[in-house]
Formats: sequence, C-alpha cells, structure tokens
Amino acid sequence: MTEQLLVLHPGSKAILALGTDGSRIRPIVEDLPDVPDGIVVDHVRGQLYWTNMGTPDSSRRHEYFTRNGSLERMNLDGSERRTILPMGSFTTGKQLTADFDNATLYWCDREGMQVLRCNLDGSDLEPLVVVAEGDDAAHEIRNQCVGIAIDTANGFLYWTQKGAPKAGEGRIFRAGLEIPAGETAANRSDIETLWSGLPEPIDLELAAGGSVLMWTDRGAEPDGNTLNRARVLPEVGTPEIVARGFRETIALASADERTYYVTDLHGAVRSVDVEDGTTELIAELGPGLTGIALADF
Repeated sequence: MTEQLLVLHPGSKAILALGTDGSRIRPIVEDLPDVPDGIVVDHVRGQLYWTNMGTPDSSRRHEYFTRNGSLERMNLDGSERRTILPMGSFTTGKQLTADFDNATLYWCDREGMQVLRCNLDGSDLEPLVVVAEGDDAAHEIRNQCVGIAIDTANGFLYWTQKGAPKAGEGRIFRAGLEIPAGETAANRSDIETLWSGLPEPIDLELAAGGSVLMWTDRGAEPDGNTLNRARVLPEVGTPEIVARGFRETIALASADERTYYVTDLHGAVRSVDVEDGTTELIAELGPGLTGIALADF
C-alpha cells in the first residue's frame, strides 16, 4: 500500500486519487450531483466521508442560501457509496473533520452560520455553535463558518469565519467541544476569538499534539494566499506566514509535521515544507479544487 492524495474536484464533479508525487491520477467517483467541499478519511475502516454544498442559487453562482447541503460516505475503492445526511439536512457543507474513536463527524455549515456534528451513521445531528439566524444574517459574510479542527485530548473546537472576500475581516475562534451546562449553541459563553483582522482564513488543521494551529488563507496579498501557523496551547501566539504565492488557497492536509499538501481554486496541488517555506507543484488538475486528504491504497 502507498500513500495517496484524495482531492475533491467540483469542477469535474469527481473525487480524484493521485500519488503524492502527482502521478497515477484517477477518479474514484465521478458525476457527483452536488458541490463537494470537505473530506475526511477513516483509515481504520477504509472509508471516506465528504460534505456537499448543494446546488448554488441560480441568481448567484457562488451563493448557497438554499438549504440543500448533504453528507456522504463510501469505501476508499469507490464502492458502497451511501448518503449519511440527505440533501436539506443543513445549508452549506464546508470543511469536515472527525473523531473516529468516538464515531463522530464535525463540520461547518457556511450559509447556515453554524458548526455541526453527528454520529458516523448520521444520527444525533446537533449544532455546537450557532453564530446567527435568519436570511438577513446569512447574507452577512462575517457570520459564515468555513474551516474546522477539533482537539479531542484538550476538548477544543476551532473554526474560521472568513469575512467578505479580500476585506481583512477574517477571524479564528475556539470553544469547548461540549456546550457548557445550561447554555445552548446560540448563547454559549466559552467562545474565544483567537485572532481577528485576518485576510480570509479558510481551512484548519492542528499540529504538534494540538498545540499549533495551521490554516490556509485565500485573502488579499501580501498576507493572503498563504499557509499560516500559530501556537494555541499552552498560550495563544502570534500568527506566522509559513508559505506564500498560492492562488486562492483552500484546503490542507499533513503527511507529517513538516510536509503539508495544499489545494487552490485555480486547480493546483502543492506540497509545502513548513520548516523552510519551500513549495513544490505536485499537479495541475483544473479549476475548482476544494478538500484534500491522505489515504493508503
């Protein structure tokens, strides 16, 4: 078995597998009816899960205010594809992560303005964070949740609210994995704003045992179109740009503490050495890439 990359490609309505050197590009599922965005791999069970944003509103191609998001699962070989949460279970599925030891999925619902979780079979769907409610609030991009990471050892949930494009309104938040007693997802008191005024933070991943947060940013240069990191434990540090020069960077996945893979909307997959900041183009797959994950085949 060899380690390969799994890349969501809404532009071709496919999930692609390729070698970490960019070789052996092949689809493992095609003709996806919706717009896939977040992906996570269950290495023990040999399965992958992904979120669908749904069909964009006809009036604006990149807006998804209609409640038609969904969540799916299949085996790594492309067999036994199943709908875990049907279309309309939430509004717009974005980055997805999981606590497979406890059989739980976590993801952000962008236009739904919330962070959600459910069991691997789709049961017990519940919001953990509700930023705001209502159509007017959903059109306020500052309210929209995008990237997510969880730290089960320390009991933390992290997420991004990117703000308007190129506006420098981006924020990254943290809260407990469980809602405080007597509170609700809409009024919880344990939410921290870790950083604000970021260009446009998108997807997240934790490193160094949960003490460091990595994230992509697709905002305006010089600080946007970057891969970033900052310490989050035992104290919150100052964000640092690890690598620059991406083109609308979206998703990230780590092979180890030093090597990360990053996708962008222009269709590139790049590897990044986070120690020296060097990048290498792995593949050009065509416009519209979103989520990325690693798996052994």
